[in-house]
Amino acid sequence: MTEAQDEAGAFRALADPTRRQILEDLRGGELAAGEIASRFAISAPSISRHLGVLKGAGLVTERREGNRILYTLAEDRLATSIGRFLSAVCPEQIVLRHTTWRRPGAQSEGS
Repeated sequence: MTEAQDEAGAFRALADPTRRQILEDLRGGELAAGEIASRFAISAPSISRHLGVLKGAGLVTERREGNRILYTLAEDRLATSIGRFLSAVCPEQIVLRHTTWRRPGAQSEGS
């Protein structure tokens, strides 16, 4: 798969508001599929399809723990896909950079 195809898959996945909300929900950390589904007023099979699209685009990863499937946000992949596009569209802006995002409770450097 080329970078352009890879990027296109990420943007197709981001086109749906339910999938964007799932990504936002995963920002807080790993969640089980059932936990994700319980946050929406749509069927579990629909959420499963959305998770499949996000996984196929490389925006989330999954792991099995017993009979549960746990999903995690693939932050680097999301940032790289969007950053590459923004760098092409806005070349005068520095959009690809290594940044440590501060999370609630995280210690910043120097503290």
